[in-house]
Formats: sequence, C-alpha cells, structure tokens
Amino acid sequence: MKTGLFSIGLDTYWPQFDGLLDNLNGYHNHISEQIKGMGADLVDAGMVDTPEKAQDAAKLFKTEDVEIIFLFISTYALSSTVLPVVQKAKVPIVMLNIQPVAQLDYEKFNAMGDRGKMTGVWLEHCQSCSLPELACVFNRAGVDYHVVSGYMQEDYVWQEINDWVDAAKVSMGMRQNRVGILGHYYNGMLDVYSDLTQQAAAFGNHFEILEMCELFDLRQAVTAEEIAAKINQFHEKFDVSDECEQSELERAAQTSVALDKLIAKHKLGSMAYYYEGSGEYENIVTSVIAGNTLLTGDNTPIAGECEIKNVQAMKIMDLFGVGGSFSEFYLADFKDDVVYLGHDGPAHFAIAEGRVGLVPLPVYHGKPGKGLSIQMTVKHGPVTVLSVVTRRDGSVFLQVCEGESVAGPVLHIGNTNSRYKFPMGAREFMNEWSRGGPSHHCAIGVGHIADKLEKLAAILAIDIRRLS
Repeated sequence: MKTGLFSIGLDTYWPQFDGLLDNLNGYHNHISEQIKGMGADLVDAGMVDTPEKAQDAAKLFKTEDVEIIFLFISTYALSSTVLPVVQKAKVPIVMLNIQPVAQLDYEKFNAMGDRGKMTGVWLEHCQSCSLPELACVFNRAGVDYHVVSGYMQEDYVWQEINDWVDAAKVSMGMRQNRVGILGHYYNGMLDVYSDLTQQAAAFGNHFEILEMCELFDLRQAVTAEEIAAKINQFHEKFDVSDECEQSELERAAQTSVALDKLIAKHKLGSMAYYYEGSGEYENIVTSVIAGNTLLTGDNTPIAGECEIKNVQAMKIMDLFGVGGSFSEFYLADFKDDVVYLGHDGPAHFAIAEGRVGLVPLPVYHGKPGKGLSIQMTVKHGPVTVLSVVTRRDGSVFLQVCEGESVAGPVLHIGNTNSRYKFPMGAREFMNEWSRGGPSHHCAIGVGHIADKLEKLAAILAIDIRRLS
C-alpha cells in the first residue's frame, strides 16, 4: 500500500531565518521514518514551499497511485501550495498539525533577546497557523480532509497516524477482494438479502457467482492422499472429538480439499454460501463447516446462510488482523448482564479462547442433514462487533460496538458461542444494536478497533454508527 507524504512551508522564510528549513526537514524526516515503520510503502514529496513544487508533488502522487496522503504543516504556508496536490490526487488527505514539543520553554524563549531569532524559533513551532486556512479552502473546494493535532513525543499522534495507515490498507484490501457467492440465500431471511451493486459501489470489490456443480466436480476429483492430509490438518488445528466417526471426518476432509481448490481457482478472498439439495449436493453442504472454518482462520472469511453483507464485515475485521467470527444473538443472561453471540459455523479459529473443538451434530438446526461442527469461544478480553448495514434507500453503512468477551458458562451444543459484556449493558445493547437495522448476523473481532473503523468509513465515504 502506497502512502504519500509531503510537508508545506513558505520559501520566503528560508533566507530570513537561518536553520529553520533544516530543522523543519528534520521533523519531516522523523515523520517519514515513523510511517515507514507502520508497513507503508512511502512516496515522499519532501518540502513543498511553492505552487510550482505543488504541481510536481501532485504529479508524483498521481503517478505512484497512493492510497492516502499525509500533509505535515511544518510552519505557516500558503494554501496555494496545497490545493493543487489534493485536487489532482483525489485520495484521502490527513493534515498533520504536529508541533515539535508539547510546550514551548517560554522563559528560555523570551530570554533570547534577538527578536529575529525568536521569530524563527516561533515559526518552527507554528504548525497550527495554516490549519484554519487550509480547512477553509478545502471546505470551499469540496475537498474532504482529516486532522491529527498534537506533538512529536505523543503516543496519541503516532497511534492516530497508524490507524489511518491501517484503514487505508483495509480499504485497498476490500477493493482487491474477490467475493464468491456459492448457492443461494436461506429462503425467507429477508434481512440478509443484498444488493451486490451497492456493495460493490461501497467497497469496490468484485463478486464471483459460483455453481455447486463446480464444487461437486472438484470434490469428485479429490484423492485419498489429499483426504488423509486434510484429516491431519483437522487434528492440527482442532481438538477432534472421539465422537467423530472416521467416515464423517473423511466426508468433511474431501469437501474441505474441494473448497480449497474452488477458492484458489477463482482467487477468492472471501465467500458467502448456502444450499439445500439432495443426494450428493446435500452430502456437500452438510460437510462444509470444518473446511470453511479452516479457510476463515486462514484469512479467507466464509459466511453461511449466504450472508453477503456479513462476509464483507468479516473480511474487514480479518484485514485489520483481528479475526471476524460469524455470529448472531443467542440469548441474554440478565443476572450476569451478558449477551451470548455465536453461530453453527464457520468460525474464526485464530481468535479462539483455547483450542477449537470439532464435534458431531445429530441435526443442523433449521437446515437439512447432520455432520461435523465447530465448538469454540472467542478469546477473553476486548472485542469489537461489526455489521455492514443497508438502509431503506439502499445506501451502505457500518455499525460498530466495542465490548468484552468474558469468562463464564457457555452452551456446549456444537456451536460457537461466547459471553459478551457491553458498556451500556445487555438490555440496551440488544435494543440499540437492533435499532440500527442490521441483519441478524455480525462479525466479531478481538481488540477495540472502533477508531480504525471510523477512519475506514471516512476513507470509503460511507457512514458509521458507533454504539457507546
């Protein structure tokens, strides 16, 4: 992911104040090194202190196809050195109003005695001077922008910049994501139905419509050696229950190998699926959970019940590196003030509390057949819940809430399920989450990343509803 950086200043100052430009370039270089350390491929246009240099920077950023631009306001600068850059680049712009120190040493400063030198020192700390000018011009030009204000030694500043870098990476990852759709919707779940055009417009991703017969053909070609290797992978990643019959393990393994090949063939980064069929097709759809769980934990999120909106949410969480397990409301515990969320699979095994269980189910509730399923709890500690939501007018927004996965009794029913506490309490969380109008599914990731999700929404130019 390419990230742009440039500083702005006023060329008139350089001959007037000895050492000012060198000091400002030193701060620029410090910011540059910090951003490089965040895993970004930095495109550095250096100090832009004239309208002519602004044109050069604009061309550089456009040619290099940067995803986001950080603008360091190193001292007062003319807005004419900025507007050409952002107008041509047409990518998110984050203004860095970052001072060298939190507080000027006023006594030392006023004791300098030389008003010329004092002015130069002041200009070295005058980052905020241009901020309202730039904001005014951006507002009048219809340019969206964001601001980070602080000082060089402040953790907050670098965390904010890192969050913007991460959000830009996720935005690019969503745009590059190829989403497979296998089968059809669960009949009657009106809330999960999605407008693929609106989803593509919001996130920029491609949708690949898949046929079950293709998966059937891939499954028929799976070898005994591939099945044995996949069963070994089951034992490596899961605690395989002694109750699992060998025939069921082989059935799930054969399907898992075929799913891997389907994903690889179409270069998919995520997939939503559901199907109800008879004979060999039922044999496939009742043996997908183990394989889809392996894929989900290995950065290819898979959502059941053909929940396209939720696989988008799962992919966002996965790109942020926090998981994204397929979930829905299970029940509330009003005595302990927790909400249970989970699903019958697939799950994100990489964010499990302890080992993930692979267990047999005599029946898939609400679905045909029986087979193997996943039993796990999301890692205890901070979590973020995310849904991709569509409004009545078809527009897309994010809904997010931070909470905690807490210890306590869970349901041993061969499903994923965890206990979650939220700042507003179980009752109000259920009420407020539902008022936002999401489908009954959501994605759960570890850690608190609502701030990053807000930045992602800003980059995507979509709304976000944050519960707190």
